[in-house]
Amino acid sequence: MSLARVLWEENVDLARAALGHRFARGLADGTLPIESFREYVGQDAFFLEAFARAYALALARGPDRESLHEFAGLISGVLEELGLHGQYAAEWRVRLEDVSPGEATLAYTDFLLSTATLKSVGETCAAMTPCMRLYAFLGRSLAEEGNREDNPYSAWVSTYADPGFEDLAVKLEGLLDRYATDTPAIRYAYRRAMALEVAFFEANARPF
Repeated sequence: MSLARVLWEENVDLARAALGHRFARGLADGTLPIESFREYVGQDAFFLEAFARAYALALARGPDRESLHEFAGLISGVLEELGLHGQYAAEWRVRLEDVSPGEATLAYTDFLLSTATLKSVGETCAAMTPCMRLYAFLGRSLAEEGNREDNPYSAWVSTYADPGFEDLAVKLEGLLDRYATDTPAIRYAYRRAMALEVAFFEANARPF
C-alpha cells in the first residue's frame, strides 16, 4: 500500500469529522448562512495564495526535472481554484483585498509555509496532501448525497466533486509517495494539516 493511502486511512477519522461538521452539512443542504460563506471565501482565498506559494517553494527545491512539471501543474490548479473564489467574491460581494486572515487561517498558512521553507520536499507534500485529498473526498461524498440545483452552494460541491480535482489530488499523492518516507515527521505533518482543516471549518462556522 502506498504511503499516501496509509496516511489517509490513519487520518480518516478527521476527514469524517470534516464531512459531518455543521459547515460541510450547511454547504450540502444550502442552510449555511451567507455571512458564513462570505467569510469562508475570503479566508480560503488567503489560504490558497499561501498554498500556491508553498507549491512554488517545493518546485524550487524539487530534486529532479519531473518534479518541476508536476509542481507547476499543481500551481496552475490552485490558480484556477482562486479564479473560482474570485467569482464567488463578485457574486457574494466579498472584497478579497480587504480580507484579514483569522487565527485558524494563519495557523494553517504559517504551518504550510514554514514546512515548505525549512523541511524536505517529502514533508512539504505530507503537509499539503490532506487539503487536496480531503476536498476531493468532501466533494465526492456531498455530490453522492445529492447536489440540488437550487442549493446556492451547488457550484462549490461540483467543483470539488469534479474528476479534474481528483486528478490533482492523485498527482500530489504520487509526489508524496515519491519523495517521502514513513517517518514520525511525515506522519505528524499529515495529521497536523488534517487537524488544521477541521479547525478552519470550525472557525468559519462560528456565525452559524
